Amino acid sequence: MLDFNIRGENIDVTPAIREYVEKKIDKLERYFTESTNATAHVNLKVYNDKQTKVEVTIPMKNLTLRAEERHNDMYAAVDLIVDKLERQIRKYKTRVNRKAREREGIAAFFQAVEGNNNAEEQIEDENDFDVVRTKQFDLKPMDQEEAILQMNMLGHNFFIFTDAESDGTHIVYKRKDGRYGLIETN
Repeated sequence: MLDFNIRGENIDVTPAIREYVEKKIDKLERYFTESTNATAHVNLKVYNDKQTKVEVTIPMKNLTLRAEERHNDMYAAVDLIVDKLERQIRKYKTRVNRKAREREGIAAFFQAVEGNNNAEEQIEDENDFDVVRTKQFDLKPMDQEEAILQMNMLGHNFFIFTDAESDGTHIVYKRKDGRYGLIETN
């Protein structure tokens, strides 16, 4: 069951907007089991150029669904968001089902070859994401501005650094709008 937390920035969330958002995002419930309880965090923004941005985040136990969309029409942006979230769910379910089938097939193979009833314990969890390069480096203490300068000098779109004041590990990144974001770790 989905609960909704709908916020508006530079826009009043009218009952009509709330009803439309809830009706559209509620369609995603068909992909969940009945015991799934989640809160859909919806953020609606209107910019000076009248363009709207819709962000939806649905955190769950093993998965966090998140999508954002910009459009001149807020209702169209909500429709596009629902399409993106459905694709994410289908992709995730396909991956989970494929891994389950692969494990069953490999387990049956090991049982047939080795006659072992605990073959599943011997199967290593295989990862679809191959790491092709590993880098190691020391994190230098610096402030946000220096980290942004370092990132730009390297030509990267993110940079990890140790904050000189808090001694915490932080990440600066370049946003799609050309500005910068900061991720602080706990």
